[in-house]
Amino acid sequence: MTLENDDDLNGLKAIGRICANVLQHMSTSIRPGMTTAELDLIGRRMLEAAGARSAPESCYAFPGATCISINEEVAHGIPGDRVIKDGDLVNIDVSAELDGYFADTGASFTVGRSTPAVERLCRDGKRALWVGLKEVKAGKPLAQVGNAIGEFARKNRYTLIANLASHGVGRSLHEEPTEIATWPDPQEKRRMTDGLVFTVEPFLSLGANWAESGKNDEWTLYSDPRAPTVQFEHTVVATRNGPLVVTLPG
Repeated sequence: MTLENDDDLNGLKAIGRICANVLQHMSTSIRPGMTTAELDLIGRRMLEAAGARSAPESCYAFPGATCISINEEVAHGIPGDRVIKDGDLVNIDVSAELDGYFADTGASFTVGRSTPAVERLCRDGKRALWVGLKEVKAGKPLAQVGNAIGEFARKNRYTLIANLASHGVGRSLHEEPTEIATWPDPQEKRRMTDGLVFTVEPFLSLGANWAESGKNDEWTLYSDPRAPTVQFEHTVVATRNGPLVVTLPG
């Protein structure tokens, strides 16, 4: 999607704010002993109260309002009867639609007491996201986003999941430009245009390089090799003045 007028911008900001508020509330609601289905229900009720629809559920028939992934799960975890425990690493991904506009955001959180390495991974995952966001500007190469995140990961001795990419968003959950690498990709030759809407969502890891399907369902992806992995995501608009992040709570 490329923004064409103020209505587009206001519509995108509205759904972006809803997604961000849902993510924030779900993150503060996590408690050891609750199931991922219970956590998902909190998000579902907030989306419904705002008049928004879960994007993965409405677009892809995903079996949940939000994606909740724990520990070895990297992405697309299905809410269910799995019990969240003290020390777990939990990722929440919220994407939704309102009045024909879509936004997408996500973040990872530690529950209770965790190891210093995983706590640091969460902190640096958020830093990696903003390193990439700062490269967003109309006229710049898209590759700069992945190059900057890749350099951050290298300097701090992390790996990046190299088959889960950022993507265009706005009029649908996934659209052009597709497969925006959040790692260095020498084949990426596209440039950001003014008003272009897309996500930035690096998957930073303590050793994994890939996301693979599991045997239990058709959705959940797991780290390969198994290693703690975090994802942080914002929906952003490329402008002549730099990035305009629309998935901030408020």
